[in-house]
Amino acid sequence: MYDIDGFEAKSGAIVKELKADKPGRGVVCYISAGSREDWRPDAAKFPASVLGKEVDGWKGERWLDIRQYDGPLGDIMKARLDMCKAAGFDAVEPDLVDGFESDTGFPLKASDQLAYNTWFANETHKRGMSVALKNDIEQIPQLLPYFDFAVNEECWSNSECTTAQNGGDHGYDQFVKAGKAVFQVEYDLATSKFCARSNAQNFNSLLKDLDLTAKRTACRGR
Repeated sequence: MYDIDGFEAKSGAIVKELKADKPGRGVVCYISAGSREDWRPDAAKFPASVLGKEVDGWKGERWLDIRQYDGPLGDIMKARLDMCKAAGFDAVEPDLVDGFESDTGFPLKASDQLAYNTWFANETHKRGMSVALKNDIEQIPQLLPYFDFAVNEECWSNSECTTAQNGGDHGYDQFVKAGKAVFQVEYDLATSKFCARSNAQNFNSLLKDLDLTAKRTACRGR
């Protein structure tokens, strides 16, 4: 499985190359579903009413008022999904779908996030693609029926990978129990600190650098 930026691959050429290189390889379309990035070609389409505070640590990126998905915001996201479909992607990874846990500038509630994430998953499925739940660990039990696999960053570093670590309420082991894959990455931990645990949980984990270069160390087989 390759997870790559949807806008950078919108011509479909890279997707075709990745699939031709290894038959059966799945290619995932990364897009932000919870923020407006001012360098994207559709940035001017976002109305001012949906733009919130800047995402901490990411200049030029602002949180979205996801409650407005039944208006222009929803149309923008549908167009992005259409882009992923046209490029030949198999699945979509919507990022920043946990804004209710951050200072977005909007009074987002957990119920708002559930409604938006469920809507996004359904729209992805309408286009014949699978959809990944990116982080939003707290809402795994409610969102599990709608999402086909999970993508996580640094849950071992944050001690929040499993249901046991989260007080018996939520965890990525629930995806595995449901027969759904978990793709997980760490940036700072040594492989000796998390690979054995990932393998025991049947997660697909990698060690990568934060700049997301091609360098990677897989836990499988270690």
